[in-house]
Amino acid sequence: APIGIVSALSPAGETVLPGPDRRMHFRDFIILFFYVCHCLYSCAAQSYVLDDKYGLGRTFDGIGGLSGGGATSRLLVNYPEPYRSQILDYLFKPNFGASLHILKVEIGGDAQTTDGTESSHMHYKDDENYFRGYEWWLMKEAKKRNPNITLIGLPWAFPGWVGSGKNWPYDFPDITAYYVVSWIIGAKQYHDLDINYVGIWNERKFDTKYIKVLRETLNRVGLNKVGIIAADGDWGISNAVLVDVYLNDAVQIIGAHYPGTLTVSEALMSDKQLWSSEDYSTFNDDVGGGCWARILNQNYVNGRMTAYGLLSFSPVLWIFNPYVYDLIHSVTYFKVNEKN
Repeated sequence: APIGIVSALSPAGETVLPGPDRRMHFRDFIILFFYVCHCLYSCAAQSYVLDDKYGLGRTFDGIGGLSGGGATSRLLVNYPEPYRSQILDYLFKPNFGASLHILKVEIGGDAQTTDGTESSHMHYKDDENYFRGYEWWLMKEAKKRNPNITLIGLPWAFPGWVGSGKNWPYDFPDITAYYVVSWIIGAKQYHDLDINYVGIWNERKFDTKYIKVLRETLNRVGLNKVGIIAADGDWGISNAVLVDVYLNDAVQIIGAHYPGTLTVSEALMSDKQLWSSEDYSTFNDDVGGGCWARILNQNYVNGRMTAYGLLSFSPVLWIFNPYVYDLIHSVTYFKVNEKN
């Protein structure tokens, strides 16, 4: 027998392997041994070849975070150093921490929008102030760490004058478009911030006429490169885009909230970029991190979505807020003070 193999003779005079089960012939063992070696060699020698003969996948646009829904990051601006800069580094610094590619902020509307109220840049028609609130500061801090970060503005609410006293901004689309475009212009004029995209109205019914008016207004003032995301709710706008050529031209990205990693056929037929423009994981522990990674992967694979926004990226809230321990990380005003 070969070295390392102790043979035995069967009653029929055949060489078999020793041990409790002597039914495997030595010849069969040698064949199996060389087959396994061949498989291991083949696996090690082969290279994985990318094949684009069936076309390329959708371009990945990035992972983002939201500062909106009323004061979800309100306390961050008041944090003492070095804690504040450390948090900002973990959020926005490339190749470090979360390394967010996108930042979406609320266009304040003087109304309660889930966790609090954010101040408007126009309390009334003839009032303009582009230094109210903290979103300007946050966008500048993000841009300082990542000059290529994508900036998005989205209204959660509107001041009463926009709807002429009614809680419905679509009755006067020109006024509403003027209000939103003024915010974009103010971001550039007073803070040197280029807004890349603007939304319609967070998780509310969309209006096709308003979207077209907003696109026309943006173009008229030279903001052709500012894209419109619609409609930050479900996939319902996909049907309207397919049958309205002017709406199709106005909308650059179809954004849905909490899509469950799935999209709809109409959205795919639109040939638009598809975003999960607001999404959610579980709590910010090991389980939540794994859940978020799964959502990111499956949104692309299952739903062909190319960007994702986490609500909210930095819940810097009062400790009694029920969402304070959610998402990327949790920091509270009280916890920092406990250490000082």
